[in-house]
Amino acid sequence: MTAEDQALLQKVETRIRQLLLEYAELRRENAALQAALTQKSDELKQMQETCAALQRDYADLKLARMIEVSNDDLEQAKARLSKLAREVNKCIALMSV
Repeated sequence: MTAEDQALLQKVETRIRQLLLEYAELRRENAALQAALTQKSDELKQMQETCAALQRDYADLKLARMIEVSNDDLEQAKARLSKLAREVNKCIALMSV
């Protein structure tokens, strides 16, 4: 082999080593990116579950707010029931006479 052939062969070998090193680095980077992607996917799933739970809670709170009885309504209901109870007692008393 001539000196030119040896120099060319050495360049090819050097370039192959460089490519192998770059390949190894890219594999490490790809593995790190895959791990980060998996982590982000898990976080996204957890966030979606949290969002769904919060939406259910919000719907429940909206429903509870719609059927919530205010203090005034409660007092009026108590007064009306008391009045009805007195009227029933009066009717019973009249029937007993």
